[in-house]
Amino acid sequence: MRLTLSLSMGSSGGGLEEALILLSLLVVGCAGSKAATKTDPAASLYDRLGQRPAISAVVDDFIANVAADQRINSFFAKTDIPHLKEMLVEQICQVSGGPCTYSGKDMRTVHTGMKVQDAHFDAMVEDLVKTLDKFKIGEREKKELLGALGGMKGDIVGL
Repeated sequence: MRLTLSLSMGSSGGGLEEALILLSLLVVGCAGSKAATKTDPAASLYDRLGQRPAISAVVDDFIANVAADQRINSFFAKTDIPHLKEMLVEQICQVSGGPCTYSGKDMRTVHTGMKVQDAHFDAMVEDLVKTLDKFKIGEREKKELLGALGGMKGDIVGL
């Protein structure tokens, strides 16, 4: 399953899409709660993360981390945050095997021309890990989520 997020951070007023792209980089794999990691290990990642309510809580915290991060928060200055949150939840839900369908643009299209560098991508990952740790996401779940995100790096960085 391939995750595609559309963020158009540019002068075209597409700050939301740009923000979604960057956030989805890190969020593709970040949603959970203490209870989520205590479920059946054979369950889907979506179920192990705690389903949509837990994913929403993780996304809220992650976005707060990004907003406070001077290395990357300028990418989201003109972003419609409520819409961004919904797109991230939708994306994580789909990527983790949940019932959602992500409706955004593909990552390459959204990131082309944004000049996202390795340092920006790494900063997003750090912010996501901070959130995952705060929510005590299990190592297995964290690894699966971060693996999904790492696979998108080539469609985000250096375009």
